[in-house]
Amino acid sequence: MADEPARLRIVSFAIHSARGVIRDQSMRRRVMFIALVVAMLMLFFGTTFLQPLLSPREHPGWFLLFWLACAWLTLTALLLALFDLLMLRTQDRTTRKSLREKLNRD
Repeated sequence: MADEPARLRIVSFAIHSARGVIRDQSMRRRVMFIALVVAMLMLFFGTTFLQPLLSPREHPGWFLLFWLACAWLTLTALLLALFDLLMLRTQDRTTRKSLREKLNRD
């Protein structure tokens, strides 16, 4: 019961942060870029320097955690890119509609 307000604050912060990333195009693209760079670095380090630590036979937990995090970052960037594409199409459609209306009035 005592940590419910703290948990609620974390959830509220996460929701507001996600809304901020989704609504602002430059922030959305910055997050996509950062997520892809981190995923590529994880891919590089996971297949080279960290390979002994991430051996699936010796350290299955680390292996799963590392590659799930890498996949999560990649999927996040992909979903943000799809959302950005849909937002651009919507903005384009709205702009075309207002331009047509303006040309029809004149």
